[in-house]
This record gives sequence, structure tokens and C-alpha cells, in this order.
Amino acid sequence: MRNSQSKGFIVGITGASGAIYGVRLTETLLSLGLTVHLVVSNAGWRVLKEELGWNVSDREGVLNDHFRGRPGSLRYHPVADIGASIASGSFRTEGMIIMPCSMGTLSAVASGSSDNLMTRAADVMLKEGRPLVLVPRETPLHAIHLENMLKLSRLGVRIIPAMPAFYFGPRSMDDLVNFMVGKVLDSFGMDHALFRRWGDS
Repeated sequence: MRNSQSKGFIVGITGASGAIYGVRLTETLLSLGLTVHLVVSNAGWRVLKEELGWNVSDREGVLNDHFRGRPGSLRYHPVADIGASIASGSFRTEGMIIMPCSMGTLSAVASGSSDNLMTRAADVMLKEGRPLVLVPRETPLHAIHLENMLKLSRLGVRIIPAMPAFYFGPRSMDDLVNFMVGKVLDSFGMDHALFRRWGDS
């Protein structure tokens, strides 16, 4: 865990519905005292406004207001800043999570497109052999979506669709969101108590 604290994680939020997933993931990582390098696509900002009611006219300001007071460190990188630290493989991180991940972003990652910081950072994870987790949120899925996910899975990318479970007795939307965030943390072997596991009392 000491290495995780020193290197940090990259979190991407795209224009897929479910911005709360990326927000809750960021909150959780910061609450664990970790560094989060946050990238939000332009469409992601639109979804933050539409779904969560955020005033996104001052992007850095709204992030500071929402995420302050947690022990971790938040570093925001504009999606157009292709020269940011996380665009280079020489800048070490523990991995990257795009949550939620639009099918457009997933397609770009699958094809090796790196025309913005989000897709470039994902490409860095692939070329450096670092963990990359994508949380797609789309339905129904057509053959191109499925083929892109299969291609990425074969490259070692962890695909965790936004499919919350119900076996643990969720009582609120927060419970469902926390379940998905917990599944992402599970993929990194990180301890958490975000949901009740099967078999636990």
C-alpha cells in the first residue's frame, strides 16, 4: 500500500451515463489517502452537470469544492493536456480506471488511438504493462462493442461492466454504486467494506 500511496491511480470519467461511479471511486481512493490523477472528458463534464447537478463553469473549482477534506491528493489534468505527466510511461502509477467508460472511449483504446489525454494515458497502461480497468455503461450492446471488449480483454485489460448485484440486499442507490466501486478495488487487491460479500454474516 505504501507504493500505491506514492505512485497514485489515474481515474477517467467519460460521457457514459453513471458519472456517480467515477465520483464515488475518486472519493474512496482519496479517503484511503491515495493520490488520484483525474481526467474528465468534455462529454464527461456534460454528464456531471446533467446527472449530478454540478456547476461545471469552473471545473477545477467544483472539483476542489467536492473532493476537499480527504487525506489523499487530487491532481486534475484537462483532457486536452496531452503533455501532462500521466501521458508518459516514465511517470509511474499503480494503474488506471475509466469509470464510467463510454463505448467511444473503449473503441479508441481498443484501436490504439491517443488523440487526447484520456486515451493516451490508457495507451500508456497497455504499453507499460500496467493495470487498466474499464467500466463500460451501455445497453444494449452490438457486435462492435463486444468485439472491442474481447480484444481489450485478450490484451489484459480488466472489463468490469456497470452491473450492480442484488444478493447483498442493497437498500439505496448508494449501495449499488458502492458495490461497483468495490468490485474495481477488488481488481487491485485493495481492502474495503463497501458491500457485504457472499457468505459474510
